[in-house]
Amino acid sequence: MEKQFVIDDFKMWESWRLFKIMGEFVDGVEALHDLGPAVSIFGSARMTPEDPIYQKTEKIAGLFAENNFAVITGGGGGVMEAANKGAAEAGGTSAGLNIHLPFEQKPNSYANICLEFKYFFIRKVMFIKYATAFIAMPGGFGTLDELFEVVTLVQTHRIRPMPIILVDSRFWGGLKEWIENRLLADERVSPQDMDILHFMDDPEEIVNFVKKVVIF
Repeated sequence: MEKQFVIDDFKMWESWRLFKIMGEFVDGVEALHDLGPAVSIFGSARMTPEDPIYQKTEKIAGLFAENNFAVITGGGGGVMEAANKGAAEAGGTSAGLNIHLPFEQKPNSYANICLEFKYFFIRKVMFIKYATAFIAMPGGFGTLDELFEVVTLVQTHRIRPMPIILVDSRFWGGLKEWIENRLLADERVSPQDMDILHFMDDPEEIVNFVKKVVIF
């Protein structure tokens, strides 16, 4: 027999669950509303400190902190840890938005502001609402989910345009080619939609690009 996964029974406790959802929204807003200009940095939880991507993430986050940007991450290990660590070592402020998972995700110790979420969608609202730019480092399904949530909101004008930067052309190059050669060529997206995504590798170029666009 195939293994089955039970989806929470929303019928039995739906009214009480709504209070939990509202509570997570309230906690997030209260913790982050004074954060100031911030960048959200996404990426794999599976990177080790020896990985060049981990080290590049540290540098990017540190440069943002030195330029008075706060850093927002998913609060776990890998790229998230690297970003919180880079901001901390540069004397900046960073937030870690941890998610309860049965595996993989444990909060790192570098974030100044630590929040725990049960619901992915509330966590993503906080990533987006309080960020002035989005930095996507190499990652897996979770990173793609976060990336394309933001892209879709910008494309559909549900949020203001802001920098969305994909770091590491070796990793993201195949996606860029697929978007150009399949989505754009087949007219599934418009030519102007291509302006939403920016592909960069150099940490200083990334920070300078955001500084030119985000004025505070």
